Amino acid sequence: QVQLVESGGGLVQAGGSLRLSCAASGRTFNSYGMGWFRQAPGKEREFVAGITWSGRSTYYADSVKGRFTISRDNAKNTVSLQMNSLRPEDTAVYYCASTGGKTIVVPTTTQRYPYWGQGTQVTVSS
Repeated sequence: QVQLVESGGGLVQAGGSLRLSCAASGRTFNSYGMGWFRQAPGKEREFVAGITWSGRSTYYADSVKGRFTISRDNAKNTVSLQMNSLRPEDTAVYYCASTGGKTIVVPTTTQRYPYWGQGTQVTVSS
């Protein structure tokens, strides 16, 4: 089992920045990949960014590429999402998730992530 707790959400103006963090516990942190997803009201949960267990590979949704950066600190059991140049359409609940094990590439579907945090709200005002 993996327990995930997100923090860092909030209200920010368009063009601003936020940094989300996710603290993991329950299993050896460097034995699984991590991802960030988001869900806006009335929409399906969508992939935002992911990182492999080693941190060597990352992958981003086209909508956030060049604005968001995912990173992980295996010594501190944390994964972060730095969000810059935020837009109103980035408003959503953001979820941290972990895969079931090591992967060579970053999975982008929710089915590949069996463990989820409770989510943190990000609101971007225009």
